[in-house]
Amino acid sequence: MKILVTGVKGQLGFDVVNEAEKRGIEAVGVDIDEMDVTNKEQVEQVIKAGNYDAVVHCAAWTAVDKGEEPELFEKVRAVNALGTKYINDVCKELDIPIMYFSTDYVFNGEGETPWNEYDEFEPLNVYGITKGEGEKYVIENPKHFIIRIAWVFGKNGNNFIKTMLRLGKERGAVSVVNDQIGLPTYTYDLARLVVDMIETEEYGTYHATNSGDFISWYDFAKEIFKQAGMDVEVTPVDSSQFPAKAKRPHNSRMNQTELDKHGFTRLPDWKDALNRYLKVIEVIE
Repeated sequence: MKILVTGVKGQLGFDVVNEAEKRGIEAVGVDIDEMDVTNKEQVEQVIKAGNYDAVVHCAAWTAVDKGEEPELFEKVRAVNALGTKYINDVCKELDIPIMYFSTDYVFNGEGETPWNEYDEFEPLNVYGITKGEGEKYVIENPKHFIIRIAWVFGKNGNNFIKTMLRLGKERGAVSVVNDQIGLPTYTYDLARLVVDMIETEEYGTYHATNSGDFISWYDFAKEIFKQAGMDVEVTPVDSSQFPAKAKRPHNSRMNQTELDKHGFTRLPDWKDALNRYLKVIEVIE
């Protein structure tokens, strides 16, 4: 099997390529220098020239707050929606699967009930709007996988864990919101599911975060410092104390029933994932 992985410089793309190669799958990773997803002709050329069996599309605009700047809206849409359309159009023409990564931001972020895989869209910011548009393009391909993820962390790139560790060292105290609830997603664990899935024909829409009881960002921060052995004071605060350009969901809970229905193994518990990640980045032994 030979797959094309977009966004290879990001947290997820990096791990998908590594996991695929471990299993003897030829994985070609590209980023903007090799294939600009907003360039329709280049997308067609790269995919058609590679003789791929599937495309795992990890590239995305993920600077959520910056995406709210009015002058950048079309650029965000070009990456998250139109770029996805260009890739999907080629996959449809070649009759090969596309795997696309989306977000709970396609929902309205309210309430306490976990979102189901086929709930209606009601995005609350530009990022959610454009990722939802990308989903609508992808479902036009009968051979599609859509995986919605949240609170992503991985070795390659910046994330909440790295930010907390840095602030904890610099300040000895942090304030973290306690009214946004969900579960994190470790890209190393997700990559294993991705490779499991891309070798099947179990097409559809999935939710995939690490397992465990739902938590707040405050809970996550406390566990980070506990496992890292750092004496940092963590103060819970309302999200109104951290006004941001992009509205954040209070409810990022997602059901994962489609994973069970199609026979896929859920990702490990988030505390276990955090422990393994802190060892990978050499914070603990």
